[in-house]
Amino acid sequence: MSDKESASTAGDARPAAHQAAPVPRTAPLHSTVPFVAIGITCGIAWAAGFRSYMVELVGPESTFTWWGTFGAILLPGAVAGGLLGWAEALRRAGGRRGWRWLALAPLAFAVAPLFMPGAIAGLLTEGLGGGAIAVSLTGIGGGYALSRRGPLWARLACGLVSAALAVALALTGPGIAGPRLAITEPRGAWFAVLAASFIAVLALAASIPHRAPPLPKQPR
Repeated sequence: MSDKESASTAGDARPAAHQAAPVPRTAPLHSTVPFVAIGITCGIAWAAGFRSYMVELVGPESTFTWWGTFGAILLPGAVAGGLLGWAEALRRAGGRRGWRWLALAPLAFAVAPLFMPGAIAGLLTEGLGGGAIAVSLTGIGGGYALSRRGPLWARLACGLVSAALAVALALTGPGIAGPRLAITEPRGAWFAVLAASFIAVLALAASIPHRAPPLPKQPR
């Protein structure tokens, strides 16, 4: 082979090697903000809708306060939704170190109510606020179970525990509200569907940080 042919072959090989190299990706601000905004909107809508579950469970005795409704329910919904929206932006950009910790975003629903006066004492003595913790753990565990990431036994265990908690939340109506929310009655059946569907949506959202980033497109 002549020197010219060798140089030509080497020159042709360099672009091929360049094409095979991984393409670094980042999540620019202009692409991150829409996902965070969508996440915040969905999180607020989720929390506002789940508030109806609480109203139905308590009945006429349910009361609304600025902190109890907006600070302990809607604000955590916005925080959790925004974090999961950010996780989706990072996922589409290839991820980054530690980004999968955003799967713990639903813990916002468990943490925020603890800032209410007497909340910790009520949790330890009467179990008040335990429902918020159960919702958070159900969403986190369900998200991991749906992620197709990690050992199968771990996903099955999380799925079973989350499913049991979801069923308990869906069927807790008669035990607290009495026959009014019996599963055999239209209102009770609607209540169960409401709770189960909200938990399923939360689990689907919480699975975002566990999902694999899309493969980078190779330049042609």
